Amino acid sequence: MNDRQLGRTGKTVSEIGFGAWAIGGSWGNVPEQDAKAALHAALDQGTTFIDTADVYGDGRSERLIAAVLKERGGIKPTVATKIGRRLSPHVAEGYTKANLTAFVDRSLSNLQTDCLDLVQLHCPPTSIYYQPEVFEFMDQLVADGKIQHYGVSVEKVEEGLKAIEYPNVKTVQIIFNIFRQRPASLFFAEAKKRGIGVIARVPLASGLLSGKMSLATVFAADDHRHFNREGAAFDKGETFAGVPYEVALSVVDDIRKLVPEGTQMAQFALRWILMEDAVSCVIPGAKSALQAASNAHASTLPALPDDTMEALRQIYVSRIAQYVHQRW
Repeated sequence: MNDRQLGRTGKTVSEIGFGAWAIGGSWGNVPEQDAKAALHAALDQGTTFIDTADVYGDGRSERLIAAVLKERGGIKPTVATKIGRRLSPHVAEGYTKANLTAFVDRSLSNLQTDCLDLVQLHCPPTSIYYQPEVFEFMDQLVADGKIQHYGVSVEKVEEGLKAIEYPNVKTVQIIFNIFRQRPASLFFAEAKKRGIGVIARVPLASGLLSGKMSLATVFAADDHRHFNREGAAFDKGETFAGVPYEVALSVVDDIRKLVPEGTQMAQFALRWILMEDAVSCVIPGAKSALQAASNAHASTLPALPDDTMEALRQIYVSRIAQYVHQRW
């Protein structure tokens, strides 16, 4: 497993991390035994960065992570969590010092730690980025010793650009994959200039870029790929990267032709992300030990050839950009 610097945090993390949304909820049932096995497998492969959130399974994801790390002992990986989405309704007015402190205290309890490594505002309303007092609240949580560093998870490139104007924002988590290439055009350059750690999320477009889905694929009722395709529960860009399912399946067939023999398509898609040196860590999810180990293997693949990268860019420009580029 190769490592990269997580921006100005002073932390070195594995370039393939573990996204713990799936083991929390909204991806169909994942038995506790399978969830723990997935985490153990990722850590066994050298993963040193785990991303979770307080709303993933109403804390289930955080508690599973704490349990696995307690079982293993030894040096712990960097664990990032996210706060803000527990607000109901999820509105800017709820981003008060009292609420943010309560969310952090709950995550401290769930993760069984005295100080959180990294806390990210969890896709807050856009107006939050224009409220410096919210970031001052986060500064106070650092001063209080409850969190070590903080960052943001964003829906839109513009939100990321605004967030990094705040001097103590250390990381930005943003959707970046073969279907969502816009961050590479401006945001990455600005992030590098400011020493921002970039965490690439939804790297497989909700599993589409694994190449294992078809029109016949059936998703469980509690799987967001069933209920959120049009944004019924949260931003539609979180599901299949915002690309219409049928369109994406057709494009996946074209991408498949570019995947080298002997390489899994999911690994190929992860390696494409790692071609960007602005990216600190990619956080694919996994619901089994096999998936977690396979994801980690992407770190060992050789660089993709220039002609392959150009072919993927052309596919995006001609077939995907019209659905996503100006939205996010």
